[in-house]
Amino acid sequence: MQALFTRYLTEKKLRKTEERYAILECICHISGHFDMGLLHRKLEEMNFHVSRATVYNTVDVLVDCGLVVRHQLAAQAVQYELRMLAETHLHLICTKCGEIRELKDAMLKRNVGSLKIPRFTPEYHAFYIYGLCSKCKYRLQRRK
Repeated sequence: MQALFTRYLTEKKLRKTEERYAILECICHISGHFDMGLLHRKLEEMNFHVSRATVYNTVDVLVDCGLVVRHQLAAQAVQYELRMLAETHLHLICTKCGEIRELKDAMLKRNVGSLKIPRFTPEYHAFYIYGLCSKCKYRLQRRK
């Protein structure tokens, strides 16, 4: 992953800084979604002090590079995830309470991977299914 990032930085003529690589390494150790606040806290816990601006800018570069996926899940703040993790599951998002669950579906992943789309080459995918979680559905049924 680091080699891919280095290649991207070289191609785009961007600086290869210690901060950028530390942020990438930190992201690689987060299993699941993260927001900028969580990422910044994790970096601080690693005793790696970096400005929020550097974190934001580096994550934007990682998104452009294709290593990180940006999620806008419902009305919640933007969340991010390593691309290789995002492709392993789909997101179930409750439209009432905003709860997000992840569901692994090997058959769906295989089927999407074998899709042939005319005049289009997929690079990666992320699935979002919106609906009601069981708690919200139960509450709505009780009110009726």
